[in-house]
Amino acid sequence: MVIADGIRRTFGSGHTAVHALRGVSFTIERAQLVALRGRSGSGKTTLLNIIGGLDDPTSGSVWVDGREVNRMTERERLALRRDRVAFIFQSFGLVPMLSAAENVGVPLRIAGLRPTERRERVAAMLALTGVASHAAHRPDELSGGQQQRVAIARALAGRPGLLIADEPTSQLDLETGQQIMELLLSVVRSEGVTALVATHDEALIGVADQVIMLEDGSVAGIQSAAGVESAAGLGPVGAEGG
Repeated sequence: MVIADGIRRTFGSGHTAVHALRGVSFTIERAQLVALRGRSGSGKTTLLNIIGGLDDPTSGSVWVDGREVNRMTERERLALRRDRVAFIFQSFGLVPMLSAAENVGVPLRIAGLRPTERRERVAAMLALTGVASHAAHRPDELSGGQQQRVAIARALAGRPGLLIADEPTSQLDLETGQQIMELLLSVVRSEGVTALVATHDEALIGVADQVIMLEDGSVAGIQSAAGVESAAGLGPVGAEGG
């Protein structure tokens, strides 16, 4: 689903340049839950933005679902984010004046789905994420965990192939955060979606199919569910030096 090949991202130039990513390479298979781990400033958000087509690498390439994202036109990237890639944000990103059901239906309206199909899909996603009973509630009437469940339902509504989540539990308490992580794992299995999640949450890291560890903009190691770890630059999946 995702191939990153030597991704570098530099902000600024000269002695003030910030090297956010330093030759990052890895592969993510389809229908896997992958945790992206690293300290604040390690390059996680920059990497997610590049994979999702929100930013361009300074050099290197990224493929999503067999297409090279950094060579796409802006229109092609918009289509990619509409049809194949969905995002979950720390701040939930729900429209305040819309109900939970209406928020989940937004991407389906954009995609031009017929009203009957839209209602069925919205109902199915609210049920899948455990907030069907709150369909008529607006975001300010929901708890943080409920809002994040609605955000996940919205992200899944358009049947994306890739789900990108940047610290989805950072604003939630420990118990609620663990419930959200369990939900993400369940939707990966039930919907066949690939999820790339930047997180510090040990609950997710413990159940992820793969853990990619970033350190100072480089891949410090990649660990699979089988516990096989490769240091940066070693083995078939690693990172360039830098």
